[in-house]
Amino acid sequence: MKYAAYSKYKTSPMAWLDKLPTHWSAASLRWMSKRYAGGTPDKGNEAYWEDGDIPWINSGAVNDGYITQPSELITRVGFANSSAKWIPKDALVMALAGQGKTKVMVAQLGIPTTCNQSMAALIPDHLFAPRYLYYWLTANYQNIRNLAGGEARDGLNLEMLGSIPCPLPPIDEQQTIARFLDAKTAQIDDLIAKKRQLIAKLKEKRSALIARTVTRGLPSEVLLRHSRAGGSPDESDWVPACAGTTGEVQMKDSGVEWLGTIPSHWATPPLYARYSVELGKMLSEAKITGEHLIPYLRNVDVQWNVINYQDLPEMDIPPAEYPRYTIRAGDLLVCEGGEVGRAAIVGRFDGVIGYQKALHKLRALRGDEDQRFMCFILEWATQTGVFKAGGMSTIAHLTGEQLRKYRFPKPPKNEQQVIVQYLQRETNKIGHLQREVEAVIDRLTEYRQTLITSAVTGKIDVRKHRHAREGGHPEGLADAMG
Repeated sequence: MKYAAYSKYKTSPMAWLDKLPTHWSAASLRWMSKRYAGGTPDKGNEAYWEDGDIPWINSGAVNDGYITQPSELITRVGFANSSAKWIPKDALVMALAGQGKTKVMVAQLGIPTTCNQSMAALIPDHLFAPRYLYYWLTANYQNIRNLAGGEARDGLNLEMLGSIPCPLPPIDEQQTIARFLDAKTAQIDDLIAKKRQLIAKLKEKRSALIARTVTRGLPSEVLLRHSRAGGSPDESDWVPACAGTTGEVQMKDSGVEWLGTIPSHWATPPLYARYSVELGKMLSEAKITGEHLIPYLRNVDVQWNVINYQDLPEMDIPPAEYPRYTIRAGDLLVCEGGEVGRAAIVGRFDGVIGYQKALHKLRALRGDEDQRFMCFILEWATQTGVFKAGGMSTIAHLTGEQLRKYRFPKPPKNEQQVIVQYLQRETNKIGHLQREVEAVIDRLTEYRQTLITSAVTGKIDVRKHRHAREGGHPEGLADAMG
């Protein structure tokens, strides 16, 4: 929908805007608000935290946009013995520092609370509607970060916060703009949430497809199609003899408790009988001489079905150690830590590349293996919790000894190849749909930001829009903004 502009504009006195509606003013936050930082009671003193009843929030709370729950509770003794200060409901808080994108993010309070020293309370005076100010600060996230050194580790301080310029429409118009944005962003956020639910369902569909196929074989309708029509060109005309005329394959107990039944003609040998498993070279800064430097792969360079070969770090690996500590096309690399079991197949690359101790290199011992099938097996095993310790949490590290002992399904090689072709085709369809939905989310997110910026800067006039008249209160938007 297109929105009308204001009828008249004037040159803006603010560096961040070229023009303003003629009836708007502008001012810095230092003249229009009260600002102060919080504090944290001594974490080592239980009397400051145990059985507390005073709300206290940390920097991460700003990610909620509208805060209705404290991060923790502190005691009255802790409050009295720290620099923590009360912040009233409806005021704003901004992260002066924080990890990643947290720095300079802003949120509005749905409760009175205290905060830590890495946050600033921002209490607008009677000429500023807090909700309008929230949207203005949100729209200028990058400009405010630039005040604090951009992507550098420097934090924002109260003096910088006070220097932030703000447009100043009449107070009733600020409230109108805020109501409009509350309503419109809630609509957009609802659409985005539904799209994300669709992505989650597509991921579930992919996982279920892989799990079913690598443990039970091709669906009976696919086998039946092959039996009657000779199969499609990309899958040859292979059909297991035990499929019969109905496409149903006989099953047997796999002998592996967590695996259950598998097709009767499949096997479950331990991995060490199928692949060599070699852990990469330990990186030792002290032993780097520079004589035999070659690039090497780290855990982060191996994502699902993708390997990064660009801008790799280097380590010393003498030529005599190349057979063990370097890779070649067709090797299967498996993450030993992090997302345990994450895997990708080595493709073509130039030169010689090693791999670090955070990775296992799997290389087929015989010609009866298709590494692509094993990659699907590992994806299934990771997603279904096969690599778990005590059934509670993912193991921190997957040792070579542990990995070698796992018994995974092993169909005949020609069946592995047919399964791979089927899964690649079907997962590509799912992936295409997922990318389309992600593109819609990107467009909605961009539209949301553009709408906020246009409204708070006066590029569009929303005073007569029905959402500006009806609007909504941020308490009703807490879920949508989370």
